[in-house]
Amino acid sequence: AGAQSGRSPAQLAAWMSSSGDGALIGQVEVDSRNIGLILRDHDPSSAVRAACALLSTDALTAIGNLPSPDTTLTDDLNNAFVVGSAAGKDCYNGSAGNASLLRRSAKERTDLVGLLGIAAARFADITGHPPSTSTTEVPNVSPDPFGN
Repeated sequence: AGAQSGRSPAQLAAWMSSSGDGALIGQVEVDSRNIGLILRDHDPSSAVRAACALLSTDALTAIGNLPSPDTTLTDDLNNAFVVGSAAGKDCYNGSAGNASLLRRSAKERTDLVGLLGIAAARFADITGHPPSTSTTEVPNVSPDPFGN
């Protein structure tokens, strides 16, 4: 079953809420930022691998929630989540010290932010408001995602 091109703002908002993709957009953003923090802080490779695997898993989970009621939004989200999954995989495989893979992952994570922005803009164009990505709010506990 393909995505429908005829969609209403209410259909799209209901899909975003019921599919959980709004929260997953936020989670993928948080996962990507956490990798940057972990690498910046020179955390052990096991922590890097765990964060990288989480990004890849969350991106693949989000892909599984597609299609949306809007073909263009489906394509935009799929493009973003495919890049997010690749960023997680390259990060994971580079975590033992492969600088080339870590650089590729960093570029993919930068690209991911822009691609998620395109998808969020598409959603906002249709519904009149950005998608709810409640997980993008960082709690005021610790800048370390692992609470160290």
